Amino acid sequence: MRTFWKIIKWTMLAILALLLVIVILLSILYFSADFMKPKGFEASSAEVFVSDSLRTCGSNWLKLDEYGLWEMKVSGDPYSRGEAIGKMSGDLLYDQEKVFVDQIYKLVPSRGYVSFLHKLIIIFNRNLGRNVPEEYRKEIYAVSQYCSHEFDDFGTPYERQMNYHSAHDIGHAMQDYMLVGCSSFSCWGGMSADSSLITGRNFDFYMGDDFAKNKIVLFVSPDKGYRFASVTWPGMMGVLSGMNEKGLTVTINAAKSVIPQSSATPISILAREILQYAGTISEAYGIAQRYKTFVSESILVSSVADGRAAIIEKTPVKIALYQPEKERVVCTNHYQSSAFDDDRRNQENIKMSDSRSRYLRIGELLDSLGGMDVVKSVYVLRDKKGKGGENIGYCNDLAVNQLIAHHSVVFKPGELRMWVSTSPWQCGKYVCYDLNKVFSDSLDYKSDVSEKALDVAEDPFINSEDYRKVLKYRECSSIIRKAQRSSREVSKDSLAMFSGLNPDYYGTYVTLGDYYLGRGDSSHACSLWRKALSLPSKKQEKSLLETKLADIKKNNEK
Repeated sequence: MRTFWKIIKWTMLAILALLLVIVILLSILYFSADFMKPKGFEASSAEVFVSDSLRTCGSNWLKLDEYGLWEMKVSGDPYSRGEAIGKMSGDLLYDQEKVFVDQIYKLVPSRGYVSFLHKLIIIFNRNLGRNVPEEYRKEIYAVSQYCSHEFDDFGTPYERQMNYHSAHDIGHAMQDYMLVGCSSFSCWGGMSADSSLITGRNFDFYMGDDFAKNKIVLFVSPDKGYRFASVTWPGMMGVLSGMNEKGLTVTINAAKSVIPQSSATPISILAREILQYAGTISEAYGIAQRYKTFVSESILVSSVADGRAAIIEKTPVKIALYQPEKERVVCTNHYQSSAFDDDRRNQENIKMSDSRSRYLRIGELLDSLGGMDVVKSVYVLRDKKGKGGENIGYCNDLAVNQLIAHHSVVFKPGELRMWVSTSPWQCGKYVCYDLNKVFSDSLDYKSDVSEKALDVAEDPFINSEDYRKVLKYRECSSIIRKAQRSSREVSKDSLAMFSGLNPDYYGTYVTLGDYYLGRGDSSHACSLWRKALSLPSKKQEKSLLETKLADIKKNNEK
């Protein structure tokens, strides 16, 4: 017996020693994290002048257009650009960060656990500084000097802004349901109405409707590299969708990724360097080869100099350039080059996710519409149906337009024109910008920056009864989910009304089934889930529902 207690004693001591070592190691990693804060920044005396919706700071300006798009132009060295952005958009930076932080607390209500996650992210991103070029660290640092200290629980303003640039990567790598389901395409030659390049894209990164409220069309005249435009949000210095003065466009599409082991270069920063320093597909690919990224991504690059488009397919360990034989390319969220033919993760993604469905639907639309122009491209980006034009309900991730897009853009690189969507999602007007005009000395930014005569009209959908039903559906879905989590009852009339708002969408019946299961009515839940299984959805969703049904059947048989 004495020997037994000795074993227990030494086992407990060994466990405590191991835990102490882990705590010490984590503490060392946390306190030695280095985001490589730039040195030498000195705030200038330039003041911000505000007149109605226009703000100016030296030669830089920021204004709000009539459709709710913020238009901003900055120039100079990294510190000058970042300072101008920070000074002119301090309130927008605060609003954007508050939306982001509030969303985190919705997902993780416990402040203690959020603090723990914050420390883990600091450890994970401890070497982020060395993976972000100094030019962009300087720009981000200058912007951060005008960020609020209200959120210092998440780190200094500079640390937070650096971490936010990797949030897109971490989000879609850690959770499949946060995978950024973007869709894009490019046409040229015989597939284009005038034979010139045309590129369209939906950026479906969803952090709630408020997150997309303050969209910025940013025009940058850097002291080094090419002038460029990008569609972004306050504080995001990386590129999500953009075009430079050489007629090269960049859009990013997430791919299936492994859970990263350590930080590397955020995809948006890599896309920024490509847009600022590449004039051809070859130069873009050369830049991509130099960087290690910690998630997998498809980067669609179209180039006037090459007269075509190609996709840079990049993982943390492999890179390939996909150049299609046809005079078009479609890019969703899976890889297409032969380099990934035997990649198990990519093949699983094609089989289980919604990526291939959107890929095929875009192909159908391009085939049926003929030579692509701007209006036809917008039509494709707004499409809400499934393959073959099937009604699949609204908000279905099998659709090109899932009614969640942060922004949508059409580029005509040969003309240096771009059309940017206005709210809601890609259903509002597409506002046209001519970079020849924007970057010229003759631009009168106090009046119209955009080319109103070339705008694409809003989608008739937003004046329909279906649109009003979608808004009500999203509202009711949130209420039912909250009621389920808090074990509150929803009236039968409300549930019946909800089921009629979006009856062709499988998610309607998943939500109702989950609610009834939470109320202890597994029979009703199973009936609703079987209804969901009969409707179009990706195989991953069907597999989850089949597992739920099997688990309930097994429990009932016990």
